[in-house]
Amino acid sequence: MPEFADLTALLAWFQPAIDWAVRYVFNLWALIQFAILVAVYAVAWLVARGIGPSLTSRLTRLKVRPRFSRLIKSVPKTLTSIVFVAILWIVIAIMRQVTWPSYSYLLAVAANLMTAWIVIHLASTLIRNETFSRAFALATWLIAALNITGLLAPTVSLLDAVAVNLGDLRISVLTVVQAFLSLAVLLWAATVISRALESRINRVPDLTPSIQVLLGKLIKITLLVFAVVIALNSVGIDLTAFALFSGAVGVGVGFGLQKVVSNLISGVILLLDKSIKPGDVIELGETFGWITSLGARYVSVVTRDGKEYLIPNEDLITQRVVNWSFTNQLVRLEVPIGVSYDCDPHEVRRIACEAAVKPARVDNNTAPVCHLTGFGDSSLDFVLRFWIRDPQNGVVNVKGEVLLAVWDAFRENGIDIPYPHQHLVITEPIRIDALREAAE
Repeated sequence: MPEFADLTALLAWFQPAIDWAVRYVFNLWALIQFAILVAVYAVAWLVARGIGPSLTSRLTRLKVRPRFSRLIKSVPKTLTSIVFVAILWIVIAIMRQVTWPSYSYLLAVAANLMTAWIVIHLASTLIRNETFSRAFALATWLIAALNITGLLAPTVSLLDAVAVNLGDLRISVLTVVQAFLSLAVLLWAATVISRALESRINRVPDLTPSIQVLLGKLIKITLLVFAVVIALNSVGIDLTAFALFSGAVGVGVGFGLQKVVSNLISGVILLLDKSIKPGDVIELGETFGWITSLGARYVSVVTRDGKEYLIPNEDLITQRVVNWSFTNQLVRLEVPIGVSYDCDPHEVRRIACEAAVKPARVDNNTAPVCHLTGFGDSSLDFVLRFWIRDPQNGVVNVKGEVLLAVWDAFRENGIDIPYPHQHLVITEPIRIDALREAAE
């Protein structure tokens, strides 16, 4: 392997680039081609500015699939480059007819570079992930640019020469770059395939939501592991060389990621025992809402006020969870009622039960019940119990509807709802002047 401090070796690596620059850049005809490029770009900018608004208006009226919408929106933004490349290829064709072909070399290189950039940029818009889309466009165009300028082979040789040896394993910069690119492409492919398979699994009616989520997660994890293994093997890295190292690292990482691993295992347990599934209405501490999704690390719970809580899977295993819809959607609710001692308790029970079934959400198949629970200081205390089948739509709101119906029924039948009050009873008359004398 050449030493880094060897100037002769460095010059040998960069000699093809130096020869290319001396031959095609540092001469009079190259300056003329640069001037032609500037003039062509100015003309393209004027043309794109003239036709841009009408083209944008027509493209916005097109009805395309959502995945192609970014592609359509990117066309007006790259209109100047598209017009520039089109005019430039026409200029190159004319110059090759009236001059030596080599006189248009820089123009051809610029046209090829811009053509490759336009194609890669438009293709990258089909990738949903913005970060991966930009990384894909940059890496692909860099490789295309090196190939167009003839510098790809020298660059590959340079990257392969810079290497270190770890026992029998040789790792070069080229190996790292190849592994990174292969890993990125394979991970993207694994994500796309797992997303497509998960979508198909979710459309199978015979599978429960928990099984659908579990199969989707298992498929995604399996594909990601295979992507990593294939990427490392594709660049000639023997995985057995990392066995001892990975074991030592695994012990350290295990201690540092106890909570993460605990949440992952808890998530698998929740999916297997089917105690928690998407759509269930749960209550954990002061959080009451319905589950929208099950993640590898947390469960997403949306409350009635629109807040979304991300509850770790471990909390759902170790803490007491109230699942309002575990076996079925039928849930019993109760509200306390107090009436005056002057009222007939038998009549109060009958009127309260009749009023409780008036709200639309109260289940009519199960009759409400009303029980006398005690003799309070100011009222007869009752509890009214009724059933609903849609706890995901809220509990407090249906309780309020039942209480309003009971209020209206009591008002119609002359039943008073008391409030706390006290009676002051004076058994002997008190002389005011005696109180004054006692105060003095």
